[in-house]
Amino acid sequence: MEKKITVGSSLLAADFSILKEEIKRSEAAGADFLHCDIMDGHFVPNISFGPSIVKDIRKTTKLTLDVHLMIEDPQKYLKPFIDAGSNIITVHIETLKEPRKILKDIKSAGLKAGISLNPDTPAESLNDVLDIADMILIMTVHPGFGGQSFITECLPKIEKIKEMFDGDLEVDGGINYETAQLAVKAGINMVVAGTHLFSSHDMKKDIENIKCLKK
Repeated sequence: MEKKITVGSSLLAADFSILKEEIKRSEAAGADFLHCDIMDGHFVPNISFGPSIVKDIRKTTKLTLDVHLMIEDPQKYLKPFIDAGSNIITVHIETLKEPRKILKDIKSAGLKAGISLNPDTPAESLNDVLDIADMILIMTVHPGFGGQSFITECLPKIEKIKEMFDGDLEVDGGINYETAQLAVKAGINMVVAGTHLFSSHDMKKDIENIKCLKK
């Protein structure tokens, strides 16, 4: 049975001066989850926000919080993000010495555990965690900044991972209606969009259009 397409708004693209309103806008538009990009200025060349902001976001919404740790030492900061109210925590395979341990730690806290890989990282890097991960996030831009263009060369990797893995497949990076269509056809069922949604004059329609895509 095919999984339904779910859509998350990426808060990195929101106006943080009116963050509560942006969250409520996402809720009203039908977003299934909120994607929180956590950047440390080391693993990626940008700094975003930490667990205290996630905790404040949690107070504002009941939507699923999909927390993406783009940081060098995710194990060190795992507990603060769990305590902040995350529902899904995703860590990067490129940063992990003991990937199975951190995924088990996430799951033992009652959260869903995700593993992410950058555009240049091969699908085979996931072989040791396919049986324990709940979700795989395939980056279709080089992480660090919003508003980048979708890397179409990642599509064959999505197709390959789809053959390897039965859980949820998420895509993030350069997503609009056209690129979401490509990603869904390749096997994605969770779509993260930032600039496309927060710059939209009709976020609800744009989310509905992505949810209606066919594989």
